[in-house]
Amino acid sequence: MPAFTFTLNGAETSVDVPADMPLLWVLRETIGLTGTKYGCGIAQCGACMVHLDGKKAFSCITPIASVAGRHVTTIEGIARGDQLHPVQQAWLEIDVPQCGYCQSGQIMAAVALLAEKPNPTDADIDDAMSGNLCRCGTYNRIRKAIHEAAGSVRE
Repeated sequence: MPAFTFTLNGAETSVDVPADMPLLWVLRETIGLTGTKYGCGIAQCGACMVHLDGKKAFSCITPIASVAGRHVTTIEGIARGDQLHPVQQAWLEIDVPQCGYCQSGQIMAAVALLAEKPNPTDADIDDAMSGNLCRCGTYNRIRKAIHEAAGSVRE
């Protein structure tokens, strides 16, 4: 098996896995970062959302071979030490999660949105978050938390 090297949450990482192994399983099973969740396996729910070179990516359908030489950020990599990312902080303040299973993917999508559009409208949020499903239906709280975090990201 070839070794694949990429930057994971700011640190160079190498893994010896099959080229077609999904990034999700590399993160969870090979590396041990379990914040990224398995939901559907077909890029329809967003539970597996990570950032690949700063853009949203469904890790369940991203083969590790396509990640070589690139930058991957997971939910574990968005805080700065003990300081939560503004989106994570807003999630806590608004009390967004109900069951919480989809939340890491939701947060990663929200962080990507705010990096691209620091002052999103409701329509921007709905569009950007449309690839992330929440079985508990916390969409109103998600939208509120994104608006809250947008204020912190702009400051």
